[in-house]
Amino acid sequence: MGVQRDGWLALISLVTAGLTLPLAQSTWHGPEVAAVLAVAAVSLLAGQRWAVAVIVLADLSLLPTVWPRAVLGPGGVPRLIALATLVAIIPGVRAVPRAATVLAAMLGRTGTERTYRYAHLGLLALGVFAVLAPLL
Repeated sequence: MGVQRDGWLALISLVTAGLTLPLAQSTWHGPEVAAVLAVAAVSLLAGQRWAVAVIVLADLSLLPTVWPRAVLGPGGVPRLIALATLVAIIPGVRAVPRAATVLAAMLGRTGTERTYRYAHLGLLALGVFAVLAPLL
C-alpha cells in the first residue's frame, strides 16, 4: 500500500510543479522550488524514500507563492491555476507525518520518539510560517 501511495504522491507532486511554473513572477522563488519538487517527485517514483521529506518541504515552501494568488490575486486563468495548485499541494501537506519519520531516519535516529516529534513540530512550524509569510 505504501508504494502505491508514494506513486500517487509523486505524480501529484509533478502536477503541482507544472502548475506552479505559470505563477513564476514571484519574490518567493517559485520556479526554483517547483524544480526541486519535480526532481523529488521523480526520485520518489524511482523508489527513493527520502524524497517524501523533500516533497513536503517543497510543498510547504510553495504555499507563500500560491495561496495569495488564489485568494487575493487577479481573477480569470491565473486564479484558477493558483486554486488548482493549492488543491494539488494538499497531498504533500497531508504527508507531514511520513516526512517527519523520513527526516528522523535521515538523521539516523529511527528509534527515538523525541526526534520524530521534533521533526514533526519543525515541519508544522514551517507550514505555519509559509501561510503567514505573505501577510508580513
